[in-house]
Amino acid sequence: MEIQSMRELIKACEKEQKTIGEMMLKMETEKSGRDKEIIIAMMEERLIKMKEAVDRGIKDDSAAPSGISGGDAVKMYDYMNQGKALSGNYISNAMAFSLATSENNARMGVIVATPTAGAAGILPGVLFSLHKNDGTPFKDLVMGLFTASMLGLVIANRSFISGAAGGCQAEVGSATAMAAGTIVELRGGTPEQAVNATAIAMKSLLGLVCDPVAGLVEVPCIKRNVIGTSIAFSAADMALAGIESQIPCDEVIGAMYRIGKDMPRTLRETALGGLATTETGKQVKERLFCRKS
Repeated sequence: MEIQSMRELIKACEKEQKTIGEMMLKMETEKSGRDKEIIIAMMEERLIKMKEAVDRGIKDDSAAPSGISGGDAVKMYDYMNQGKALSGNYISNAMAFSLATSENNARMGVIVATPTAGAAGILPGVLFSLHKNDGTPFKDLVMGLFTASMLGLVIANRSFISGAAGGCQAEVGSATAMAAGTIVELRGGTPEQAVNATAIAMKSLLGLVCDPVAGLVEVPCIKRNVIGTSIAFSAADMALAGIESQIPCDEVIGAMYRIGKDMPRTLRETALGGLATTETGKQVKERLFCRKS
């Protein structure tokens, strides 16, 4: 079974009477020849790695080797625990957990690329927020990873997921879209609602450039992951309320592809434009990589 579009995915789910996550598991079982239990166990290992990165990050206030990131997860987690967060528990938890994961990546810790290392904070951010606030069981979070995988597979096959190919819209945009659809499915939404959430989230980040300061996946990448969790929850809420994307998800993905192709090389992970070429950005690069003669 091959699914090439979100439209095909919805039809397949309706025909098979399965969730998006279940469809992904079925496809992986057929394609790999492995037993379902083995595949689920492999995915559970990835969820555990995500949890370890979150748990480590919310306690570690040390700086990354670059000195330009680190410690913000602890600040956010403490602020949230004081009951000061304006955005409520779901989003503020997701923000803290996203920071924790992305900062762990900057410190060269183990993370799970979802779909890339540069966007690895969004999915664990929303998953473990749901776990903390809803009590969503780990076995359901594992199925959520299958949901995200299916959505990401369609996006990757129809467009791109790397900043070098299509800008940050392809990394943080794709991860946010995957997370939004996953939230919907974990909250009992239909496949069609999940796909609508995916479209709404991706539309919100079209055109986002990839301009890492000094070429490192830290500034502005880490905080963009955090913002992605907020968008994912907002898109999920809209979809669960019955709000639909006026532009079908497949067309949104197509638009992302065309925008990425039109995006200049300076704004696609080269650190030759955007924030990377601000005065402060150039000073950071000089401090880290240029030796005085």
